[in-house]
Amino acid sequence: MSLKAGIVGLPNVGKSTLFNAITNSHVEAANYPFATIKPNTGIVTVPDERLDFLDELFHPARKIPATFEFYDIAGLVKGASKGEGLGNQFLAAIRESDAIVEVVRCFESSEIIHVDGGVDPARDIETIDLELAMADFETVSNRKGKVATKARVGHDKEAAYEVAILEKLEETLGQGLPARLTKGLSAEQIEYANKNFFLLTLKPILYVANVAADDYADLEHCAHYLTVKKIAESQGAQCIPVSCEIEYDISQIEDKKDRQEFLESMGATESGLDKLTKAAYKLLNLSTFFTCGTDECRAWTFSNGMTAPECAGIIHTDFQKGFIKAEIYDFEDIKKYRSEAAIKEAGKMRMEGKEYRMKDGDCVFFRFNV
Repeated sequence: MSLKAGIVGLPNVGKSTLFNAITNSHVEAANYPFATIKPNTGIVTVPDERLDFLDELFHPARKIPATFEFYDIAGLVKGASKGEGLGNQFLAAIRESDAIVEVVRCFESSEIIHVDGGVDPARDIETIDLELAMADFETVSNRKGKVATKARVGHDKEAAYEVAILEKLEETLGQGLPARLTKGLSAEQIEYANKNFFLLTLKPILYVANVAADDYADLEHCAHYLTVKKIAESQGAQCIPVSCEIEYDISQIEDKKDRQEFLESMGATESGLDKLTKAAYKLLNLSTFFTCGTDECRAWTFSNGMTAPECAGIIHTDFQKGFIKAEIYDFEDIKKYRSEAAIKEAGKMRMEGKEYRMKDGDCVFFRFNV
């Protein structure tokens, strides 16, 4: 499955440094606005200790982790919704993303220019919220104008249903607030809006607080980070503290053991970027199933709620077309019994049909006939 999160933020907040660390690539990270003009795309692996265990158990010829796509987007400035700066490119790039990772600057530095003259996380978040809300407000108003007459004059039930949703969204967006904070909409109405309106501020969001290296070990006393955390919590979102500078340095350490020793020297068990990747993966309601064997151990990404045939289709369309059944056992069982033969003997191997909905951690062998 190809899903991606767009990394957004004001100019010079650390977006490109973060992207460089995530992908271990080298996009430009210059100290001036609009250093990133064209969106840069990077594929990263999703850290998963379960796949590491399966690799050690089966000793396959190759191990293939699940992947996730990050999209580094040009910095936004005030007036982006009206085309200021690189506003049109910024908004178009977000529309192509499935989720938003918003980087917020939480460090002071006289050497790095802030586009608004000083560090203020709450103001920065408000700027982006307002610009995206204004763009969405225009989208909602235009659509409402087209369907309102149809609902009133033609007594069209679907149009009336849509207008009711649009009016609630319009009220929220008119206050400069993200559409995802709209109250009074049912889950069904939100799903309808997502499928039909393509609003920027309905996309799920994850905040990254880019803190100074010195503050990373003492976050409870980092006022800027606490501000972002509070805002995220008020929106039902998650806030991941990261020092983009440190993470980039870590990404340059090639040896896995040396990298782990560096993390342990900082009192950490995993990098902030690993936490971010996992959080972004979950943000899109994604889970993992595994295929295991001596040829290959592989993690596959699927959306929660998908059936066994649909997940088989992720591997190959023929698997879905000719699906017969799926032989499945839980990862926790292979961890306990340490062989498929022992799992079968313990009665833990299951045969599932077309109606089965896959679960995170399922280890599966699909049977099909085409």
